[in-house]
Amino acid sequence: MNKEMTELLEMVENSVRMDGERAAVVDEGKLRQTVHLWAEVSALGTGARQGWARWLVRAAALDLGIVPASIHELYMARGRGQTAMTWATPAFNLRALPFHCARAMFRAAHKIDAGAFIFEIARSEIGYTEQRPAEYATNILAAAIAEGFRGPLFLQGDHFQVSAKRYASAEEAEISALRDLIHEAIAAGLFNIDIDTSTLVDISKLTVPEQQKVNVELSAMFSAHIRALEPQDVTISIGGEIGEVGGHNSTEEELRAFMDGYNAGLARLTPGAAGLSKISIQTGTSHGGVVLSDGSIAKVKLDFDTLRNLSRVACSAYSLGGTVQHGASTLPEEMFNKFVEYEAVEVHLATNFMNMFYDLIPADLRLEMYAWLDVNSAAERKADMTDQQFYYKARKNAIGPFKSQTWALPQTVKEGLGAAWEAQFDKLFHLLGVAGTRSEVEKYIRPVAVYPKPADYLGETAGDEKVDDLAD
Repeated sequence: MNKEMTELLEMVENSVRMDGERAAVVDEGKLRQTVHLWAEVSALGTGARQGWARWLVRAAALDLGIVPASIHELYMARGRGQTAMTWATPAFNLRALPFHCARAMFRAAHKIDAGAFIFEIARSEIGYTEQRPAEYATNILAAAIAEGFRGPLFLQGDHFQVSAKRYASAEEAEISALRDLIHEAIAAGLFNIDIDTSTLVDISKLTVPEQQKVNVELSAMFSAHIRALEPQDVTISIGGEIGEVGGHNSTEEELRAFMDGYNAGLARLTPGAAGLSKISIQTGTSHGGVVLSDGSIAKVKLDFDTLRNLSRVACSAYSLGGTVQHGASTLPEEMFNKFVEYEAVEVHLATNFMNMFYDLIPADLRLEMYAWLDVNSAAERKADMTDQQFYYKARKNAIGPFKSQTWALPQTVKEGLGAAWEAQFDKLFHLLGVAGTRSEVEKYIRPVAVYPKPADYLGETAGDEKVDDLAD
């Protein structure tokens, strides 16, 4: 046993032991109390010690029955009409203190026997939060251990998006970067991946099929790449996107043009392979909301009819689980039950949890982070921006650079954040109807325990993800 492994096992008071090349949990109670130490090494450590911490968390989670899984079969069952459309799966991007935030989420889920929920990280977030897929997965798996969770756990690559700017200047390099990220994410246990090449939709073309052509071709190509990499007996859930969030609202013609072209393209590349399980559309939202000069968020006119109509077409014509709603985090809470009523299969939420973080951390740390933004994000500050608008827009950029300071926050602050986050999860789970969905998950999901390879945690990671034109 190497030195790093010995030190890490001692860190959790030998509540885990090595059994040959596998890890076995011998004292779950002690591990639940100490696993945060491995999560911290994963977040702040370096080299082999960091890699082995991540490997141990995943191996210990598997030993306890916490299994990274694909939600594909549940969505396919929904597309076939075998499940009632009484919930919309929430997908959460936990940017700040994700280990602590995920613990709050597991507590909220446990109270209502929820099973249909997703933890996700976007390509853009990998950059400014300074956490690769393996680190994000480690945070979530460690939180699951700490809270005694069991069963399938859905980890997702959100907005694995092509940068239009990089694609225009270096097409092959940008395609290769996304291929490498997909490989890295799957190795880390992210068995749900949303491919987003909607950035390359060209509305200057005369017909909708022509407008969607590049989006169709690249979505099919990246899907084939995913199918070639997926572990044995795992069908990764793949999402596609037909309209970039913040653009014009999607239409049925666009959905059909994309799906017809995509299905034909995937059949040529990998005959018989499973296709998409869901489709993201634009209905009038924007990521993070639009900030007014006084710091408040502008009201959104969300087109729920488009959401429902396209979800029904996706299900009836293409057997998908339905449509996905992005940019929902800053919407009024009274809107959230409408996502169920209007048949969205999945709703993505991120910004509000980061807002709560900034609201509740000590003022001196917040001011230090804002001072850092004044220098390091000055290029994002437009001449007509108020301080409130600038800090709201840019403050996500400080999450990664201040990771060590946030991990070092007093326990009382972390507990206050956890309680606030848990209360918010309680509300959202109720509004999105996910109470009791564990039984639906257990009915359709047969998780496959994919044992981690040390090489995936000790080797080099994919390249720099600081791409400023990507969506969250």
